[in-house]
Amino acid sequence: METKQNKSKEYMRPMPTNWWLKRTNYLLFIVRETTCVFVGLYAIYLLILAMLRDEPDSFAAWLQSPTLIVLQIVALPFLLFHSITWINLTPKVLVVWRGEERVPPSLIAAAHFGGWLIVSLIIFWIAFQYG
Repeated sequence: METKQNKSKEYMRPMPTNWWLKRTNYLLFIVRETTCVFVGLYAIYLLILAMLRDEPDSFAAWLQSPTLIVLQIVALPFLLFHSITWINLTPKVLVVWRGEERVPPSLIAAAHFGGWLIVSLIIFWIAFQYG
């Protein structure tokens, strides 16, 4: 039986599986993309909490579960890394002009970090007021 061969003369450069270990920027990219797993797990955790809020016994048991406490402790640095790197990327995506001048990228990132801080403080205030 004949095998079908690629008749084009395109050069297909081999890509090693560890290409992302060769440069720090590549490694940070892969780490940031991997943090999406923790973002997703934490979103599922919050959805389950929202579903259990009407059942006080289940809600308390869920909050005190050692497995979920460990998940939150492990997820926090990943979630922070994910958030910080995405906010740092914002000036590359969001180019703002004020008249003829471009707003400095550092100002755009600082505004997003400030917004993140304000929203976080509001959430903490609400949590401690009604918690």
